[in-house]
This record gives sequence, structure tokens and C-alpha cells, in this order.
Amino acid sequence: MKLTKREKLFERIENHLRITARQLVKFDTEEETLQYLIDSSRSELKCDFVGIVLKEGNYLISKVWSGSCVSISESFPIKIENCSPTFLNKSITFDKVDKDTICEFSKLLLEENILTWFTVPLKDDTNTYGFCIIGFMNYVPLLDEMNRVFEEFGKDVAVAISLSRRKEVQKNKMMGVEWISQNLTLDTEMDQIVGKLVERAGKGTNAQFACIYLYNERENCFILQTPAYGEKTRLNKILIEKNYVLKEYFPYLETPGGPQLTVPLVIDLKTIGVLHVENKGSLVFTKEDEEILELLSNHVAAMLENARLYNNEKDHKQRLHHLLDYQQALVKETVEKDTFDGIVFTLSRLFSKTVMIFDRFMRPISYELFDVAEDELHTLMELATFEVYQKKNRDLWFSVDYDRNMGVWSVNGGSDLLGYLAIDITGEEIDDFFKLSIDLARNIASIQFIKQKIVLDAKEQVKDSFITKLLVEKIEDEESIIQYANLFNWNLFHQHRVAVLSIDLLEEGTKDNILEHQAKKSLLWDQIKTRVLFYDQDILFANKEGEFILIIPIEKEKEKPKVYWAKLYEEIKKWLALEGDKSKILIGISGKTEVINDYFIMYQQAVQALNVVSHRFSNVGFAMFEELGSYTLLHHLKDSSIATLFIQKHLEPLLKYSEGKSMDLFHTLRVYLNNNGSIKETSDELYIHRSSLLYRLEKIESLLEVSLNFAEHRFDLMMAYKLYDLYYSNTALT
Repeated sequence: MKLTKREKLFERIENHLRITARQLVKFDTEEETLQYLIDSSRSELKCDFVGIVLKEGNYLISKVWSGSCVSISESFPIKIENCSPTFLNKSITFDKVDKDTICEFSKLLLEENILTWFTVPLKDDTNTYGFCIIGFMNYVPLLDEMNRVFEEFGKDVAVAISLSRRKEVQKNKMMGVEWISQNLTLDTEMDQIVGKLVERAGKGTNAQFACIYLYNERENCFILQTPAYGEKTRLNKILIEKNYVLKEYFPYLETPGGPQLTVPLVIDLKTIGVLHVENKGSLVFTKEDEEILELLSNHVAAMLENARLYNNEKDHKQRLHHLLDYQQALVKETVEKDTFDGIVFTLSRLFSKTVMIFDRFMRPISYELFDVAEDELHTLMELATFEVYQKKNRDLWFSVDYDRNMGVWSVNGGSDLLGYLAIDITGEEIDDFFKLSIDLARNIASIQFIKQKIVLDAKEQVKDSFITKLLVEKIEDEESIIQYANLFNWNLFHQHRVAVLSIDLLEEGTKDNILEHQAKKSLLWDQIKTRVLFYDQDILFANKEGEFILIIPIEKEKEKPKVYWAKLYEEIKKWLALEGDKSKILIGISGKTEVINDYFIMYQQAVQALNVVSHRFSNVGFAMFEELGSYTLLHHLKDSSIATLFIQKHLEPLLKYSEGKSMDLFHTLRVYLNNNGSIKETSDELYIHRSSLLYRLEKIESLLEVSLNFAEHRFDLMMAYKLYDLYYSNTALT
């Protein structure tokens, strides 16, 4: 049967479409597939133009175009909502368009006077990709039977597009993996990895901006990593506050079809950050863009984390080497020098901050100021002292002003507090390395404190030996004593006073334990020595067989000895009060030395002055021997055995009677004599009734066989008490 011309045309077109469909699956890329389609269609159909319009997000774009009417292609993109949805679902011909509901695309065809055109939807069973437009400038009759053939062809093209896209994705993945292996290695610096990655992400998705945010657990925020690709449009830091839903901060997280696109960087089910792109011009990000970002994120997340850990490890190693170098320098300072100046200078360079060393009494030993004016030093000292006494046994912080903070740490040697280390911590991140540096600084300072203490203890032992040899009745080797004095830069031939200091603990319990009692006294004495050393470095200290000795140049008194000693005594009381100690301090002060042999005599005067203070002037706390009146005269009594006999005759009966009894006749008589025989004043001071006092006085007269109304007897008794104060107040009467 002979075919008609119409049937031959139909068969030719159908064969062409079948051959074209078979050829389409051979291409690897979408561009090659579509280009072959329009070239072959235009050649076979002898049309004026062929175009492929694809759907991307909410827009239709002209993917490829061949032939005339290029202005139509240049009018894209067009929003899908402004075009008839029929184009994406079935074939449409120029004569089937509803003139009343003409869309934006149909309007373009009318404006170009395209007389004949038809479209073919490009869709398969699951995806709709767009449509193909074929046009003729002149009128060409279309065969109704061709609709079915072209729609089937559209399905074949859709399959070919889907296949080519999958091929492209696989190819991109392979290229991406190859690119990663060629460009990113473990020893690559963090900023280089970030820079190459965001550039690849930006160019691969045609984004104008790409960046990486990494999560910072300590600050609970996402921090923008540098460098970014393109012009920065994002915040450097995104705080996470209370909402931990990632999509609240990146709304297009794994959501293509918008102006932004974000994929998480995950390692071991833990999100360490995000890869973010945005601004694709007038287009939106597609599923293919998401696959590109996921490919990069999947391969790079572990590398970023490893690079971060590697760089952190390298940074820690460098910082540790840096710290070890400073440690060697600090140890060298402790070996070669006895002061803290070199240590503080080195620490200031280590921290690039102001550093201060205080003793345990918060007195500055050494300091190195860094971006701090010299006149601020006193303020720092006051604030540090306040904080230490307010917050003992804790890490200490105090604010100098609104913009500066200081940290204060204790320096210990074993269980003993040696001093304090203060460092300006303004803007400082207190991480583990900083804490390690602080521990190193404290240890070095502790070594220097202990070294100084060892040296001082050695000097103290030499000094105590020297003082013991000096304070004897007859000096055997005067030249040796002078040499010892020269060791301490002390001129024996200048005038001095000798003082003896007594510490009364006033604590229950320690008196029963002799060792604890002595240990407590030694501790207080060490504290007093340290304080007095800062108060006046010219004062010489010594411990002579348990007695605490001070030797002070006369020139310190500046013609006002009583004022000088009163001030020193009040300072010592204040220091003890600051330590929370309630011990009572008494001081006996000698006359002036003239020659080397006078030191023993002045020592005896000081001891006797202390005896008198403890009985007569304990409320004053100190006394100078030369102001003791009759005590001074009695001191020159050569034969102490005569004084003993005198005391035994007048006071021993009272001492023996008062032992173990609640009625202290010895003390009663002393108070009675001190009050010039006044019954009222004596009973008031003793807190006893008048009749009780009269009974005691009768008992005293009976035991001593004296009359207290007789002035001569009262004088003898007063003399006996003064001798007792001078010679026997701290020892038993024998």
C-alpha cells in the first residue's frame, strides 16, 4: 500500500525522534544532551528556532537556544506563577492557547509574531524538568497525531536529562574527591583549608558568597572562619543562647530552592559547624547544589576537625616550648640572683602583663608594670590587700577599674604561706595553658621565697650565736665579735639600746602543752621580725636562749626616745591584730651603750625593765629602764644575796601562805601599798568588801609581824616588792 505524503512525514519525524532519544542517553552532561537535542530537531524539522526551558526553584530559565528570536531567550528567567502550568504538563500548540488567559511566555511569542509554535513537556514518571519550544516564523500546519509522539519523546528527553544529571553529580563527586585529595592534606593550615573549601563551594554552586562557621563550645556560639569567599555579608559570631535548633540560625539548612543554602559539618554524630552559601543572583540553589555542598562537607568535616586538633596540638607544643624556655630563664634567675626583680621581669614578658610579687603580709617585694602608670601601683596594692583578707584560700580577682582586672594567687611552700603573685588578666582567656603558666610562676616564686628563707635562717643562726657571745658579762674574743658585727654591717661602737620582748599568748590550752606553746611563740616572733624588717631595716633581731632581743641604734629615736618606742610598740600590736592574734606583747628597754662591754649591762637592764613592766606597767606595755625611778637605783645593788634575804624576810610568808589558796595576800598587800593605804580604793580595785579587806590586812600583819599603819614598815615592804620585780618576778624565790 502506497503511503501518503502526510504519512511519510509522520513516519520520518517519528524515526528521527526515536533515533534522537537513543542518542541522548549517550551523553555525559546535561549541556551536551540538550545541545544535541535542539541541533538535531532544528535540522530535521526545518524550524526557525528551538529552545529548552527548564525549571529551577520558582523560576523558568532558558537553558539552551538555537536559531532566531534570541530576545525571547533573553527575557528569562520568568516566575513559574506568571506562566501557564500547562506548559509543564502537556504539549501546547499556538492554536490551542486560550486568548483570555494568556501567560507571560505566550505573550513573548505573540510579541515576536511567531505564527507557528508548539511545546513538548520534559517530564517522566517522577520529575518535571521543563519544556521544549519549537517555532516557525511562518504558518506551518501541524499534525494532530504528533502530540502523542512528541509527548513520548519528552519523556525520553526527561530520562536523558535525569541520567545526565546523575552522571554529572557522580563526575562532580569524583572530581570533588580528587580535588580534596590534591588540595587538602592533614598538615595544611586551618585557614588554607577553609579558604580552598569555601572557594570550591562558592564556584561549584555559582554563589557570590560562601563561608564556614565552626561551633565554639566554650562560648556557645558559631564563629565565622576566615577567609570567606566573596564579600562578607554574615556576622562574625552567632550566639546560640537557649535555642539549640540549628535551623533557627540557618533557615535554609539542607533546604534547596531559596537564596541561601546550608549543610552541617558532622563528625561522629556531632555537629562541629556548617558550610553556608548565599546569593546566586536571581536564581535559587538547587538539589544539585546541595549535593555538591554535602560532598564537600562529608569529606571535609573530619579533615577540618583533624586539622583543628592538629593545629591546636602544634600550637600547644609551640606554647609549651615557649613556656619551657621561660622556665629555664626563671630557674636561672633563682640560681644566679637572690631578688625577685629578674623573676618578675621575665614573668611580665611571658604574660605580656603587669606582674607583682607580694610577701605574705601583702607588702610589694617586686613589680613590673605593663601599660600601667606608676601612680596606679598604690591602688593595686590596696585592692590586692583588701581582696586577700576578704577571700582567703581562694583564687582571687579584683577590678582596678571598669576596663582592667587583676588576678591574685597565693605562693606556698609546703603548708606555709610565703607570699602572693598578682597578674593583670585584662582580656585574658583563662585556659589550661594560662593556668599551667600560673602554676609555673607560683612554683618559681616559691623556690625563690624558700631560698631567701634558707639564707635568712642561716644568717639568723650566725646572728644568734654572735648575740649570745656579745651579751655576756666578760667578752673573751672582742676581735671576733667585731668581725661578726661587720658581717651584718653593724657598728658596735655607735650608741644602741637593747630591748627584750615578751609574748604572752593568752590562749587556753597552749600553756599546758610546752612544745605547742614554744612553737606558737616562735611563729609570732618570725612574723614580728618580718614586719619590723619592712618597718626599719636597721633593727637587729636575735633569739638568746628563748628570749627575743632587739638592738636599735640611738639615732633612730631622734631625741624623742619615748615617742619612738611607743610608735614601734603600737605597730607591733597592730600587726598581731591584723593576723587575728590576741597575744599580749611587753617590752623592756635598756639605757644607752657606750662601749662594747656595755651590751651585757644593757641586756640586764632590759630584762629587769621587762620584769617591772609585767607587774607594774602591763597596761602601758613597755618601759625604759632609765625612767623606772627607784628601780634604777636598786639595779645597782651589787650583792643580790642581800636583796634575796630582804625579800625573804618581808614577803616570803605571804608567798607561802598564798600558794594554793583563793585568798592572795601577796597581791592584796601590793595593791594596798600602791593605793597609799586607802581602804576604799584597795577594796574597789580588788573587787572585795571592806570587811574582807580588813580581815586580810589583819592576817598580813600577823604573818609578817608588822604594823601597816607604821610608815617605816610600809617603806620596807615597798622596797621588797621593787626588789622582787627586779630579780624574781619570773623565777621562784630561793
